[in-house]
Amino acid sequence: MKRRDLLRCGSAAAGTALLGLHRFPHHLYASATKKTAQDLVTLGRTGIQVTRLAQGTGTNGVNRSSNQIRTMGDKGLSDLLVRGVDNGVQFWDLADQYGSHPHAKRALATVKRDQVVILTKTHASTEKEMRADLDRFRTELGTDRLDIVLLHCMMSADWPQKKAGAMHVLSEAKQKGIIRAHGVSCHDLGALKVAAASDWVDVDLARLNPAGMEMEGDPATIISVLRTMKAKGKGVIGMKIFGAGGLRTRTDEALQYALAQDVLDCFTIGCENPQEFDDLLTRIPAASTRA
Repeated sequence: MKRRDLLRCGSAAAGTALLGLHRFPHHLYASATKKTAQDLVTLGRTGIQVTRLAQGTGTNGVNRSSNQIRTMGDKGLSDLLVRGVDNGVQFWDLADQYGSHPHAKRALATVKRDQVVILTKTHASTEKEMRADLDRFRTELGTDRLDIVLLHCMMSADWPQKKAGAMHVLSEAKQKGIIRAHGVSCHDLGALKVAAASDWVDVDLARLNPAGMEMEGDPATIISVLRTMKAKGKGVIGMKIFGAGGLRTRTDEALQYALAQDVLDCFTIGCENPQEFDDLLTRIPAASTRA
């Protein structure tokens, strides 16, 4: 979605409000219970427990690089992942596209494997490609098992046909204990609706923020689809919480909005330095109860 000067804010009830013109309705999203980045939540019916916050590693992630890698370098990103675990955030959001596997491997030299839940993503379509990726990913990460593997960036409703081979291999890998859950990340409304209906999808990574920035549709439409997902027991992870950076000046509102959504189990945010990460740990509980 193209960024707009006037940002739309989905309300807890019906309708929208313009963030640029009206005060964000904090009272509609305030919780009586404080929520933290370190809270443990269960992803749908997978049985996998993760922290409410996942450490993202792929801001502007392309060609096996990302802002995190470009800004902090090899050791900087691995140190930030370790810093997260040291502060109780034990969920890593990786991808082949981001090039973050070697950085996570470096972090695993310090962090025990059982301390962290590893999610990664693949562009594989065929059985051959998926088998090769599973082998390569585990080698790159230095682990014999992955927790969650997602088909990365579904852009059309026919993704189950295009990705049938990869899906078969991931199902097989789950039966063998090589992975614990599989699913998709979606960048298209049709793809998201198919993911909601698919029995194969255990976990979905979905874009959601109050302004509808970098999303497949307006917040109310997306929430409706995600509600169907949750009703079917799928784990739902929010992404683009800050609208791919477009809401960096409205972080409290964006966080409060995400924290109030019962359709999200948790969400991923990619910090680009230790100061941003520490600030986020402080802002999340403050945003959750702000009235």
